[in-house]
Amino acid sequence: MKKLGLILAALLFISATTDKITDCMYNGKKLYGRVKVVSAHADFRVEVVDVGEDLRVRRVNGIASACGEWEFTDGIADFTIEYVTVGSDFRIRFVD
Repeated sequence: MKKLGLILAALLFISATTDKITDCMYNGKKLYGRVKVVSAHADFRVEVVDVGEDLRVRRVNGIASACGEWEFTDGIADFTIEYVTVGSDFRIRFVD
């Protein structure tokens, strides 16, 4: 019975995490554009993974206009991210 409870809890966690991103948006913010990496008070806390990502991210040097295209900047950004290993808002995987 205890194993069943753990399995159900894991399934609920997985479904809750993946349902957060809809129409390439999370909490009302688009997930493409100019991105600034910060160490605190970020718009999104992200975990970089090799498998099981919520969003595939492609680094671009020009205009980022499609879902998951991120142009990294130190200046003005559309949103900020903080890299974490625990307690992320969503998981990303970098792709070419």
